[in-house]
Amino acid sequence: MKYNNPVISGFHPDPSICRVGEDFYLVTSSFEYFPGVPIFHSKDLVNWKQIGHCLTRESQLPLHQSKSSMGIFAPTIRHNNGRFYMITTNLSIGKNLLVWSDKPEGPLSDPIWLDWPGIDPSLLFDDDGKVYLTGTQNIFSSEPKGIYQAEIDVETGDILTERRLIWQGTGGAHPEGPHLYKINGFYYLMIAEGGTEYGHMVTMARSEQPFGPFESHPYNPILTHRSSESPIQATGHADLVQYTDGSWWTVFLGIRPAPIPFSGKHHHLGRETFLAPVDWEEGWPIMGADVNIEMDGRTLQLEEIEQWRSKDDFNGNTLDYTWNFLRNPAEGSWSLAERPGWLTLHGSPISLNDVDSPTFVGRRQQHFKCKVSTYLEFSPVLEGEESGITVFMNERFHYEIALGIRDGVKKVFVRRRIGSLWKVESEREYGQEGIILSVQADAKNYTFSYQQPGGGSTILGSGECSVLSTEVAGGFTGVYFGLYATGNGRNSSTPAYFDWFEYYI
Repeated sequence: MKYNNPVISGFHPDPSICRVGEDFYLVTSSFEYFPGVPIFHSKDLVNWKQIGHCLTRESQLPLHQSKSSMGIFAPTIRHNNGRFYMITTNLSIGKNLLVWSDKPEGPLSDPIWLDWPGIDPSLLFDDDGKVYLTGTQNIFSSEPKGIYQAEIDVETGDILTERRLIWQGTGGAHPEGPHLYKINGFYYLMIAEGGTEYGHMVTMARSEQPFGPFESHPYNPILTHRSSESPIQATGHADLVQYTDGSWWTVFLGIRPAPIPFSGKHHHLGRETFLAPVDWEEGWPIMGADVNIEMDGRTLQLEEIEQWRSKDDFNGNTLDYTWNFLRNPAEGSWSLAERPGWLTLHGSPISLNDVDSPTFVGRRQQHFKCKVSTYLEFSPVLEGEESGITVFMNERFHYEIALGIRDGVKKVFVRRRIGSLWKVESEREYGQEGIILSVQADAKNYTFSYQQPGGGSTILGSGECSVLSTEVAGGFTGVYFGLYATGNGRNSSTPAYFDWFEYYI
């Protein structure tokens, strides 16, 4: 079969994977979103189901006033002697941390904060009981660029040996994302180079000793789509795993520029997780340059594909794992118990334009073509109070369709925020208590509409997807569909009640 789609779509970058028996576990970066580091389970490497998050408490993941695209960078997951370890960087506070659990779904331990600079930490548990911590140079100093390593005590977090520069890559920019493996007596060091944009690539070296000297792979880079016409771009930041039949595979990040002819390259879904087979030739792994791979002879035995969940009725005691907050949520800002069967949001003075924690519950956009809708009951009384759906890239680039008080009148409106510019594109008076808000997406545009329950739909405005792309808005994340409430600078006295949220493809 041909397989050229992500195995985990939407904003799920920097994948790391481990195998435990016949089970596979994968984590990805989460940046300023909370809870942090989503963890997925699979039996076949293709169908993945989220089973939780690694960082679920503020003590594990302080994100207050984290800048956009800061927070959690490049986690690594490993398993050793019955225990799962996840190591990562919280760049918002400039620290690396290690957490562990006997169960992959957690809860994971309180963090062990490491006296280790740089980003993208990774672990190798060697056969002799030694554990190696591998990461990058200190990005806040003049330390030479490259990959650094030391032994670590994972019980205490103590660094046991001198921190040593072991490889500087092949000359590409930003050597990062290292993973060290021991395979058939060799230590293989795989890293990312070229920056996590269109020049991204995977390179490798090997040595008979964990600290080198390392010999560069004769065919570096071993994975890249730079200067290609592939629908998948920016491939890099990979991790290796061996399947149960002995074959080898790699998970890696890539992007899908929106398929719009003659429009230039823009991607707004974020960096996604892809899968490709790995061959071995003369002791070296070979990934090839094209992800559109015929898996003949290596087709995996797939589980029954889980149906796409299209509706959340908010009937549970906890939010589904697909939902995130923007930074650490304020206490009392949301509830599933206040009005059972509804998601209740309490707005604060913090708005979507602030580098802070607005009242926001969002989920990733994972498809170019999709539609999201929600039923909202909201009776604002104060000027500036509003609640609705945001299509959110960061605090400077987002769209809203919302209900609020504007010029003393209750209105439904569409607004766009593009950098330093903002505009209410269209608004209508709306006297009813309940309203259905919808966003229809294709690869080019978002279309915003509303309707009274039982009535017809009215289109209120539209906006280009490209404006929310990384190429325009910057950053390392992807678009979220968020339910929100705010007083826009003043306390909001009116709760917003969301009865359901639908995501159709």
